[in-house]
Amino acid sequence: MGWVTPLISVAAAQQASATGKFNQSVQERNALIAEQESQRLEQQNEFDIARFDQQFTQLQGQTKVATLKSGAQLSGSGLNIMRYNAEQAEIQKTVMEYNSKVAQSQKLEEANFARISGQVARMEAKQAQLGYYAQAGQSLMNNYG
Repeated sequence: MGWVTPLISVAAAQQASATGKFNQSVQERNALIAEQESQRLEQQNEFDIARFDQQFTQLQGQTKVATLKSGAQLSGSGLNIMRYNAEQAEIQKTVMEYNSKVAQSQKLEEANFARISGQVARMEAKQAQLGYYAQAGQSLMNNYG
C-alpha cells in the first residue's frame, strides 16, 4: 500500500503538466484571435475610408451642381462651402483612422495579455508538477527509506 501515494502524486504531476499546457494553448489561441481581430479592424477602416471618400466625392459633385444650377459661380460662398466640406472630410477621416488605431492597439494588448497569462499558467503548472513529484519522492523515502 506504500506505493499508492507516490503513484497518485506522479499522476497528479502529469495532470498538472497537461493542464498547464492546455491552458497555455487556450491563451495562445486567444492571442491569435485578438491579433486577427486587430487586422480585421485595420481592413474595415480601409474599407470605411474608401467608402467615405466615394460618398464625399458624390457630395462635392452635388454641391458643385447645386451651386452652378443656382446661377452662382464656383467662387465666393460656393467655393467656401466646397473648401469647408473638404476640411471637414479630412477631419472626419483623421478621427476614423485614430479610432481604428486605438481599437487595433487594444486588440494587440489583449493578445499580449493572453500570451502572458498562458505563460503564467504554464509556470504555475510546472510548479505544481514539481510539488507533486517532491511529494512522491518524500512518500517513497518515508515508506522505503
